[in-house]
Amino acid sequence: MARHRALAEVQRGVAKWLLAVLGVIILLVLGWLGVGWLNAAMDRRAAGSQVCPEGDSVLRVAVAPSAAVAVLDAAKRWNDQNTVVYDHCVRIDVAGQVTSQVFAGLSGEWNAAVMGPRPQAWLPESSYWVNRLSAANNTLVASAPESVATSPVVLAVPEEAVKPLSSGNSFTWGDVAALTTAPDGWARYGKPEWGKFTIGMPDPNNNAASVLALQCAIAGASPQRAGPVTVDTLTLPAVQQNLVQLAAARPQNVPNSTTDALVTLGNFGKVQGAPYSAVPVTEVDLYMRNLALDGKTQTRKPLYEMAARGPSPAADFPFVGLSGQGVDPTQLRAAQKFREFLKEPAQQKSFNRTGLRAAGGADYPHDAPGITWDSATTSLVPADANTTQQISATWSNTADGGQVVTVLVDVSRSMTTDGGDGKSRMDWVRQALHGLTDRMATGSLGLWEFSRKLDGDKAYKQLAPTSPAVSQRPALHAAVDALTPASATHLYTSLEAVYQYASGNYADGKRNRIIVITDGPNDGGLTYQQIRTRLQDLAKGKGKLPVSFIAVGPDPNQQELSDLAKATGGTSSVLTNAKGVDAALGQILSADS
Repeated sequence: MARHRALAEVQRGVAKWLLAVLGVIILLVLGWLGVGWLNAAMDRRAAGSQVCPEGDSVLRVAVAPSAAVAVLDAAKRWNDQNTVVYDHCVRIDVAGQVTSQVFAGLSGEWNAAVMGPRPQAWLPESSYWVNRLSAANNTLVASAPESVATSPVVLAVPEEAVKPLSSGNSFTWGDVAALTTAPDGWARYGKPEWGKFTIGMPDPNNNAASVLALQCAIAGASPQRAGPVTVDTLTLPAVQQNLVQLAAARPQNVPNSTTDALVTLGNFGKVQGAPYSAVPVTEVDLYMRNLALDGKTQTRKPLYEMAARGPSPAADFPFVGLSGQGVDPTQLRAAQKFREFLKEPAQQKSFNRTGLRAAGGADYPHDAPGITWDSATTSLVPADANTTQQISATWSNTADGGQVVTVLVDVSRSMTTDGGDGKSRMDWVRQALHGLTDRMATGSLGLWEFSRKLDGDKAYKQLAPTSPAVSQRPALHAAVDALTPASATHLYTSLEAVYQYASGNYADGKRNRIIVITDGPNDGGLTYQQIRTRLQDLAKGKGKLPVSFIAVGPDPNQQELSDLAKATGGTSSVLTNAKGVDAALGQILSADS
């Protein structure tokens, strides 16, 4: 009996414990469900009565031209349903706009007279553009990008090239460097009379297909051929050599845009005599080009898609909500709902019918010269947001023959504060600069620090001269490690000294630039008006020397830094924490300035 009583007491104790735990879990689940139910109930209540007590609201969505027709179709269905969000009747307004132009407007100044009203949501061809926007100003992206359709990256070639490329030695993206540097690349495909195999790859910094193809070529030269490419991958000697080969093999006078490169090749219509043999392009853009649906004139002959063997990249067409001035909670919620609306079967079928891959099946356009709609391999694991920026920066530095970069770092006391993930702001800066030092296969790099009285009465100190990075890597790493937070932020006095140095050591024929990393306002020495005048005087008679700023946290004077950057031809990046310093460096180094 005693044993039975003891067992019963244990069972009663366990039961009470289980009931308590279950009660907490149930409350949490009900709370979570309650938030979702409340949002849905608010929308249902207004939708059911077809009354919008808060009035009308417009969600403006900027869409890459290759997805614009499908999204316009979806917006019409949404608007016909009189969709209600937070007691507002929300209408979707879609604008098909060139992605690089949208990025320039969002990261700089939006020209409403030219571009129309600023959007509250964006659907570019690739997450590459969202990553660039986050690197330039990570306060502008309100939601994580989510793909609503895809399109594989293929090579567009003249029709006569299809059969040789399809037989025997079909190409892989990892072979591109070796293939394009060989003097008789076409001999590999049984066409030695065609000579060199060349790829017309427009600037990867402004063309999503180019940067995705470049990422796949880098992965092919690394141990992880299926990706993802990482920042460490870019430091591998084999990868750096691969990039040098790709840069050296570029044909001359490739147009700036993928569309224009396709027009040029299509008008030749054959390999021999053309300025290049192939162009990397998304399948949907090639489909639109062959039918002249992209606003350009019809070419003499259509180009044909050639999918690579092995891992290949794909554009992911992400939908993302934007934040900033003029964006309200209703628009943010509407962006989320419209994104989910685009994933519904009817909208997915619209994407299919306009040449994109989506979950709506395989109802692709029948009138599609040069397009087979085969199941292209898209198994390349994409790089993360930071690495994407570093790929662009590394390519820009290599393709330019090496940039000349002088970095000025704030070492005021505030750099010891939390910069994210338990690291100080200075820790993140050091990590970013170590990575930059290792990734620079060509070009020059120098490092200065500033605060107050770092070198006698001087607020600044040179830690490493601006000279070839490869030959002074140990010294640069030691200089980065020597960055030690001190006291004040005499920014403008220090900037003048660095500008004088960089101007006096200007390398003709190279892209010279100054990058300033700071987390506070100028609090001593030269004033803003004084530094503006000094920089104007120093710039006279010199080559272009842009000054770009990476401002961390809420304290820097954003307006002053932005104005100084514009006056010198540089850019200004705004970061809520220091985790984004590495990506911001990549964004600056890949900029045209």
